[in-house]
Formats: sequence, structure tokens, C-alpha cells
Amino acid sequence: MRKAPFLTATMLALAILTFPAHAQDAKEDAAVKPADSPSQAVLAAWNDIGRKLIAMAEDFPEDKYDFKPTPPQRTFAEQLLHVAGANYYVTYAVRGDKTKVDENPKRSVYKTKADVVAYVKKSFADGAAAIQAKGDRGMSDMVVDPFAHQQARIYDWAYGFIEHSGEHYGQLVVYYRLSGLVPPESRPKK
Repeated sequence: MRKAPFLTATMLALAILTFPAHAQDAKEDAAVKPADSPSQAVLAAWNDIGRKLIAMAEDFPEDKYDFKPTPPQRTFAEQLLHVAGANYYVTYAVRGDKTKVDENPKRSVYKTKADVVAYVKKSFADGAAAIQAKGDRGMSDMVVDPFAHQQARIYDWAYGFIEHSGEHYGQLVVYYRLSGLVPPESRPKK
């Protein structure tokens, strides 16, 4: 009689311990998904940070769009406008467009939340379209980096601006927290 609970516990333990091994075997039998192509990888990273910043632009209350943590910092809206403006360094370079980039569009031009949201969306959409148009073959094409005054490959140039957007995303998270709000990416998923 005393052996039954021990035997049951032993069987249960063995079942639990062998289950992960069977699950692992199933994964090993599945075909490994190939890596994204160079342009797909750049585009995925571009769209991911764009999605996060667009979500913030749409979510942050309009009455807080001119909030800034300290006087020398940009407002929430100015941060978004700066990111969107800077995106055009990539977009224009990829297109071969020599138009001068305004990396700090004026808040007086983008007066409402809707104006800012539309500009941010357009900047990421235009960049994505340029990356897609360039394709894999074009990712190694050279552009001139006006900051370093040297050549750079398009994919390196794009990744630099993806990182730039990520840095501003991190700053905007602080704006959220100082406003007593939770950023969209930090909220529990439904």
C-alpha cells in the first residue's frame, strides 16, 4: 500500500523530466528557417522601431505633447519630429536624392498631435519603401555620410539611424514615466 504513492510520484517525476526532451526532439526535426536577406533584416529592424515610435506618437496624450523633463531638452513632440526628420537622411540617401534634410522640423509647422503622428508615420513608410526598392543588391551600395565625410554602405547607414531612433525611443520612455504613464511596449500583452 505504501509503494503506490511512491510509485505514482516516481512515474510523474519521470514523465515531467522526459517531456522537455521530447519537445526538443520535435524542434530538432523541424526545418530551420533560413536567415532573412540583408534588405529584409534592415527592413524588419526599421519597421520594428517605427512601430514602437508610431505607437507612442498615437498613444501619448496631446495635452502632454509639449512636455519636456528639463528646460534644455526637446519636448515630446520635438523628439518625434527630430526622429522623423532624421529618417530622411536614410530615405534620401537610399533614393539618391540630394535634397537637404531638415532633421529638426519646427513644431510650429506640425501644430497638432495628428500632424506629428502623420509625419512620423510618413517618415517610416518612406524609409521602408526606399529600403524595399533598393533590395538586397542595393544594400551594399555606397552613400556619403555627411557627418563623417566618408563613404558608408546603405545597410550600415540604415542601421545607424535605426539605432538613433532606438535612442530616442528610450528617451521617450522616460517622458512617459515622468508623466505617470506606462509606454505601450511596457504594458501587459492581451
